[in-house]
Amino acid sequence: MARVRCFTEMGMGVDVHGKDATKAAKRAVSDAIRHSSVSFFRMVGKTRDDMFVDVTIGVPNLEAVDTDAVAKELPYGTVTVKAVKGGLEIPAESGGDSIWIANAGVVVSLDDGK
Repeated sequence: MARVRCFTEMGMGVDVHGKDATKAAKRAVSDAIRHSSVSFFRMVGKTRDDMFVDVTIGVPNLEAVDTDAVAKELPYGTVTVKAVKGGLEIPAESGGDSIWIANAGVVVSLDDGK
């Protein structure tokens, strides 16, 4: 099986209080797919469930991401989520809290049947 990349979406998500990497990651994925409406499946003899959806999440603390929870943001396809070092942390002036920003790359591909 060889996969053919069909499209790539990018998104950003923020947790303003709490340093919740999963919340920021879920928001980044939601941002990435919010404006997508994929409707070419019938044309290539596939369904939306035939999609492979590979998500890369960049966050300040990759160990803090619940990848299973992030995967649930995607309603169709075979989903994989990988967290990598990235994103941004903006410390509060008082030093007790910070804003966490996550970036998401969502790549959708299909099996080319070969």
